[in-house]
Order: sequence, then C-alpha cells, then structure tokens
Amino acid sequence: MNYIGRFGLEFNPFLKTARHETVIETTEYKEVNYRLDLLLKTRGFGLITGTAGKGKTTIVRSWANALNPSLYKVVYITLSTVTTNDFYRHLAEQLGLAPRYRKADNFRIIQDEITRYAVEKRIVPVIVLDEANYIKTEILNDLKMIFNFEMDSKDRAVVLLCGLPALNNTLRLVAHEPLRQRITMNYHMEGMSKEESKNYIKEKLSKCKANLGVFADTALEAIVNTAGGVPRLINKLCDACLIIGDSQGVDEINSDIVMLAISETELG
Repeated sequence: MNYIGRFGLEFNPFLKTARHETVIETTEYKEVNYRLDLLLKTRGFGLITGTAGKGKTTIVRSWANALNPSLYKVVYITLSTVTTNDFYRHLAEQLGLAPRYRKADNFRIIQDEITRYAVEKRIVPVIVLDEANYIKTEILNDLKMIFNFEMDSKDRAVVLLCGLPALNNTLRLVAHEPLRQRITMNYHMEGMSKEESKNYIKEKLSKCKANLGVFADTALEAIVNTAGGVPRLINKLCDACLIIGDSQGVDEINSDIVMLAISETELG
C-alpha cells in the first residue's frame, strides 16, 4: 500500500481491518447510542432500521463491545440465511448451552438460561438480531414467546432487531401486531448531511495522523454529493481516490480523481 506513505497515513482509515476500525461519533451515532442506552434500562424489544451502508452494524457493534461483560451478556446473530431450527440452536450455543434436537426443548432451556442470567447472575442478556429484514415469519412469531416471562410481566432481556426499512413493513403486518406492540425503542437512520459528511472524512483522516490537505475542497464536495450521506459509500470512494492518487503520483486528491473513482466503483 504505497499510498499509506504518500499521503502520510498511519493506516487506511477508510478500510475496516482486524487492527483498525475508526468509528466517528456523528450526530446519528450519538443519537443511536442514546436510544440503545435507554433500551438497556427499559429492556424488552428495540428496532433500528436504515438503508444499506448507513452504519447500523458498526454503531451497534461499537455500543455492544463497550458494555460491561459482568453486567451484560451479548449474543449476536445474523439472520440472512438462518432457519428457525438454526436460530434456536445458535441462540442456545451463544448462551453456553448444548443445543437439543427438538425445538420445544431448545425453547425451554433458552428461557431457563435467560432467567438464570437475569435472576441468579444479575446479568442482562442482550440479543442482537442483525439483518433482521430477512427474518423468517416463524422466528418472528416465536420471539415474543421466547422472551415472555411470568405471563409477560417481566422483561429479562434486551432484544434488538436491526435491518433494512423493509423490516418495518413486515412488523406492520397484522400477524406481527403483538410483537410490534412490545417494541419500546424504534429508530430509523437517515444518514449524514453534506457538512457532516465532509467532517466525517476529515475526522477519519485525523484518526490516522494524515497530512493536511489530502483531499481538495472540490474533491470533498464531489465525494459527499455522490455518496449522499452514506458512510459505506464515502469510505469506498475515499479508498479508491487514495489508490488512484498514488498511481498518478499526486499528493492531493482533486475532483478529477474523484470522478475516476466514481467510475471505477460504479457509483456514478
């Protein structure tokens, strides 16, 4: 990665790696964290939606990683391809249980273990269901029952559903009305403004001790106009710009390079 040296970067802040992930605390980042902290206090069900690339997973993962493990047990499940039985087995495993063959048996041991965490160990289970827009109807139907304790008088866990806006449409179906009524936190991510998008890029660069003036003002304008406030697209464009800028031997990214990056990444 020759561009690391050319632009004075300690690392590429626009790529997520095992060693580096630069999280920028945007206005929406702070708002989502505030809502999630409220959900911790109230428990029950929460919902976060947003179009692809808005940073839902990044924010939730950052929030979950900061939770005190002596107070919270985080379970993360991606629901893009999970069957109902897979869901039960994976949830049981993440809670430290040996999954059973029958769904009814898994249901029972999961409820018992959540009760043990909440009552005996005084640890709140936090169940994060990512890509929940792909969630199967059978799982949705079961969620309210799994987390129903003492005739629905106790909320012993936090269950967070994250997904694309289609998830809201699914939950509005009459069949899911009982679950929807139990959602105590519902937030839709809109993305960043143009000014905040520019600050996002600048803060990313400052996190890796970059040289001043990596991106010309015209380049920043072109990037934020194309990306439309979506962090993933901003990162993708900025990364492409650094590579093209290095190949052309320039020390500052201009709008022409951005146009090439847009073409290469098929964002135009």
